[in-house]
Order: sequence, then structure tokens, then C-alpha cells
Amino acid sequence: MSKRMTASDPVRLVKKTMLLGTGLLALWIGGMALTMPGEALQASLRGLAVWWEVLFPALFPFFVLSELLLGFGVVHLTGTLLDPLMRPLFRIPGVGGFVVAMGFASGYPVGARLTSRLMEQRLVNREEGERLVAMTTSSDPIFLIGAVCIGFFGRADIAPVMAAAHYGGAMLLGLALRGRGRTAEAGKPEASGASSPVLPEDGGRMRRALAAMHHARLADGRPFGVMLQDALESSIRLMIVVGGLVVFFSVALELLLHSGILSALRSGLGAVLGAIGLVPGLAEAVVQGSFEVTLGSRAAAEAAKTAPLIDQVAAGAFVLSWAGLSVHAQVAGLMSRTSWRYLPFLRARLLHAAFAVGLIYLLWPLLGPHGG
Repeated sequence: MSKRMTASDPVRLVKKTMLLGTGLLALWIGGMALTMPGEALQASLRGLAVWWEVLFPALFPFFVLSELLLGFGVVHLTGTLLDPLMRPLFRIPGVGGFVVAMGFASGYPVGARLTSRLMEQRLVNREEGERLVAMTTSSDPIFLIGAVCIGFFGRADIAPVMAAAHYGGAMLLGLALRGRGRTAEAGKPEASGASSPVLPEDGGRMRRALAAMHHARLADGRPFGVMLQDALESSIRLMIVVGGLVVFFSVALELLLHSGILSALRSGLGAVLGAIGLVPGLAEAVVQGSFEVTLGSRAAAEAAKTAPLIDQVAAGAFVLSWAGLSVHAQVAGLMSRTSWRYLPFLRARLLHAAFAVGLIYLLWPLLGPHGG
């Protein structure tokens, strides 16, 4: 008797294939590390330097600050104020506005960290959390402008079009994803699982927002000293996880480059880019950026000898919006205790990258170096 295929069977097959492929790739990288210990060590040191000199000072204060703001109820205050804006636009509760602001200001993976906390507190459901993580997995302005535009490209005049494409693409992504999920739950706070306190009806939205903040602070109940200690401890643990992932992907990319596999992938991608009218030299940026944002952005800037500036900037926007498998792993680690799913996030990253590239070419005459 034949078994009837259900809708979940293809999804299970994809998951099993991904798990098997990941396991085989990890085994192969481990074997490569044993045969090339010198290259693995140097790549580890480079990844450790990036974590200690760039990521730790950039992310650690935001991790601690976000924990304190959650404890003081500031998230509930902003959620009450922004609810009339976030729900109609993105079908996300008002607390998502706080995550969007913090995510855009501090960069990946802070948005994932805050979203995981909101999901653990049942302030957003799975569909809302997935949309929120997709929107807020973005570069911070300091890295985008300082490191990429000025540091790698050596041109501050491309910052407006790069920022508009990157953050505009994130907002377009939020609008594009608003139709996903269970429509019956849209606009209902209790559908997200939140136990909302009874708020005063009179006095305006600000009074209700302050009352929500007060109730959240009472519900937390921890003294400031305990709250600060908990914030420091949890942030340190998160930074260690982020550092480990950065080092691992740095080593993996270095070993793949030495093995020649990425060379074949780069050649094939270069042929595809040439067929659609782009410079094949941009394939280096796309391949390296698929693994790590910093390396991909630098490679896009180094394609100056072969590619026009607009194509270089488009490649950089693609890398920043795709975010690299290193960031994907960081987000997956931060969201591991929730019901969040990776495949919708993967599709969202590709869609964000496509939006960003399209916006580069669309906005270049207006915001580019030679725009009016």
C-alpha cells in the first residue's frame, strides 16, 4: 500500500538533505584543517582579531543596553506608542518598532537577540518574529559608512545610495513579508501570547505607554544591581558564541579557498555574470560575501580595475544585505531556543539582497556620486 505524500514531506526532505550536507562539509573542513594546520591557525587568528577589535566593542554595549531596556520596560513603552504604526505596515506588534530601531542602529545580530527575547516573553508569535528578524538583520551605519564606503571603497560620496538601498531594501522586505503568516491573528495582541496588563483608557497613548512600562518593571522585579549582573553575564555568553562562529567561518573560508573548490564556483558564477552583462570579476565579491560580510565587501571594492563603480556598489549592497553565512549562523544560534525557522530567513535574505541591488541601480542617478 503506497503512502500518501503530505505537504510537509518535501520540507522534511530538504531539512534532512541540508543536515547531511552540513555534516559532510564540516567533516571535510575538519580533514582539511588537519592537512593544512598553518593556514587554519592564521585564519583563526584573523577571525579572532576581527571579533576582539571590531565586533566585541561594537556589539557588547548594545547587548547589555538591550537587556537593561527590556528589564526596565522601555520595550513595552515603545510598543504601546508604535503599535498603530507597526501593525498596519508590517503586521508586527508595536514592540517590533524598538527592535527595528535597535537593529538598524547596532547591526546584525542585535535584532535577532531582541526578537528572541520577545518571543521567549510571548510578546510576538513565530510568524511575527520571523518577519522581525528578516527586517532587522542589517548592517549598522558605522560599518556601512565607515568601514565599507570610506574604508574599503575610499569614497564617502557613495554612502547615501548604499545606505538608502540597504535600509530601504529592509523596509521593502518588511512590506513584502507582511502577507505571510496566519491572518486571523493579525492585529490582536493576545494572539501573540502576551499577557497584556489593564491599561488606562483615558489620558492618551503616552499615559498608556507609561503604564505599560510600569507594569513591565513590576513584573520583572529585579533590583538594578541584579539586572546589570544578569545583562553582563548573558551578553558575555552571547559574545563568546559570536566569536566562535566568526573564527569558524574564517577558517572554513580560508580552507575552501586553498582547496580550489571556491575557484571553480567563482569561475562558474563569473560566467553567469558575464552572460547577463555584468563584469565577471564581481564573482569574487559574491563568493566571499556568501560566507563573510567583511571579506565580500572588501572584494567588491577591489574589483575597481575591472568593474564600473555602480556595479561595485551593487555587489557591496548585495553582500551587506545577504549578510553572509557567518551572520546566518549567529542569528540561528540566537534564535535556537524559539520556534523560529531558518528556511524563511534564507529566502528573506535573498529577497533583501535583490531589493538592495535593484535600489542601487534605481537610485544611482539621484543619490550616486554623479546624481542630481
